[in-house]
Amino acid sequence: MLLPVIMAGGSGTRLWPLSRKLHPKQFLSLYGQATMLQATAGRLAGLAHQAPLIICNEEHRFTVAEQLRLAGLSHSGILLEPEAKNTAPALALAALQALAKHPNDDPLLLVLAADHVVKDEAAFCQAVSQAIDAANADQLVTFGIVPDHPETGYGYIKRGERAAFAAGDIYQVAEFVEKPDLATAKAYVDSGQYSWNSGIFLFKASVFLSELEKYSPDIYLACVAAMQAPTEDVDFVRIDAAAFAASPEDSIDYAVMEQTKQAVVVPMSCGWSDVGGWSALWEVSDKDERGNVFRGDVLDIDSKDSYIYAQETLVASIGLKDTIVVKTKDAVLVADKSRVQEVKHLVESLKASERSEVLHHRDVQRPWGKYDSIDTGTRFQVKHITVKPGAKLSVQMHHHRAEHWIVVSGTAKVTNGENTFLLSENESTYIPIGTIHALENPGKVPLELIEVQSGTYLGEDDIVRFEDRYGRAGS
Repeated sequence: MLLPVIMAGGSGTRLWPLSRKLHPKQFLSLYGQATMLQATAGRLAGLAHQAPLIICNEEHRFTVAEQLRLAGLSHSGILLEPEAKNTAPALALAALQALAKHPNDDPLLLVLAADHVVKDEAAFCQAVSQAIDAANADQLVTFGIVPDHPETGYGYIKRGERAAFAAGDIYQVAEFVEKPDLATAKAYVDSGQYSWNSGIFLFKASVFLSELEKYSPDIYLACVAAMQAPTEDVDFVRIDAAAFAASPEDSIDYAVMEQTKQAVVVPMSCGWSDVGGWSALWEVSDKDERGNVFRGDVLDIDSKDSYIYAQETLVASIGLKDTIVVKTKDAVLVADKSRVQEVKHLVESLKASERSEVLHHRDVQRPWGKYDSIDTGTRFQVKHITVKPGAKLSVQMHHHRAEHWIVVSGTAKVTNGENTFLLSENESTYIPIGTIHALENPGKVPLELIEVQSGTYLGEDDIVRFEDRYGRAGS
C-alpha cells in the first residue's frame, strides 16, 4: 500500500503578501475552500493508501497539525526538519522513518508537495495507479505533466523508449533539462517528447535510499546519523539536529534522479500547477467574462485580465489590464502581471530592512489560537486575542510591559500572580510588570479578549515561559 509523503516546508515568497515566512502558501486557501495542504492530503482519497507522513520545519508544526485536524485528515507523523536542506535530505529522512515504522515492509513512497494545485483528481489517481507496477519493479518514477502551452518557469523531462517491464504509458527518462527560454519551450512542446517536471515521485523507500547512497553518499550518511534515535512527541518526530546539519543541501533531481539509471516517467494530465507566482494563480483560477479574478470585496470598472484580492476592506479599481492587486491587513502589492516573478526580489528587500511583514501577517497564528495587532504606538499595543476551546497560553511573565485583559466573549480562566479566577464577558484584569500569569479557555466556544499592553518594550521576545503545554522554549 502507498505511503504518501507530503513535503510542507516551502516558503512561497513569490506569493507575498499573502504568503509569509511563518504562514506560507501551503497553509493558504488559494484555490477552493481548503488550504493547499488540506487539498493535497484530501486528493489521496481516490487511492488505497496509509495515513500520510508530513515533513515540515519546526516553525510550522502546529499549523500543520491543526489544519489536518480541522479537515478530519489523519497522518502517520509530522517529521520535523531542524533546518531546510532541500528535497533530497528531506526525503531521505522520510524513507528512513518509513522503513523504521514498517520493518517488515518496503513502503512505496508517493512524494507530493503540499503547495500544488490539481484540478482533475481522478486523472491524478489514475496516473499514480498506473505507476505502481514500475515502482514495485525497483524503478524511480517521476510524473511528467503533459504541457498545454510553452512554459519557461518549469524544468522539463525528455522521455525515451517505452519501458518494457510495465504496461501503459511509462517511459525511460532520456534527460532532465533546466527551465528553457520561450523558443526552446515551444520546440519542446511541439516535439511531443517533453513534459513539465512536476516534482511528484513514486518509489520504494529502500530503492531511493540505495540510489542516494550511490550518488550522494554525504547526504545519505548524514541523514542515517540524524535518524539513529528520533524522539516522538504526540504528533511530532524530532531528529538529531547536529547530525542533520552535516548534510549538503540538494534537490532530489540533482542528488539522484539525473544520475540514476532507474528513472522512468509517467505522463500525467490533471490540471496541475505549482502556483509559483501570482500569474500562475491567475491562470488556474476561474475568471469572469473579461478574464478577471476577484476575491473578497472588490468593486471594479472596466478592468481586464487582472487578479484582485481584497482582505477585509474594499478594493476599488478602474481600467486595469494585466495587473495584480493584493491587499492584506498590513500590506498592499500592485504589480504588472508579466513581472510578478520579481516579487521574490521585493521580499529580499523586506528581509534586508528587517520588516515584520516578511515574517507574519497582522493575524499571527499560535498553537493555542491567534492574535491580531489592532493598534500600536510608542509605549502601547492593542491585540485582539482568540483562544481555542480547551487551549492555554504558557505560564509566563514580562520584564518590560504590563497588560490589561478585557473579555469580549467566552470565559477566561486567569492566573494572575497568586490568584486564579474566572472572567466572563465585559470583565477584566490588570497584570503588572514582572507578575507571573497565564490565560486558559476552559469553555466549549472560542474565547475572545482585548489585550492592552503598555511599557518601554513590547516585543514578542519579552516572554519568560515557566510552563508550556506546546513544548516551546522560553526567552
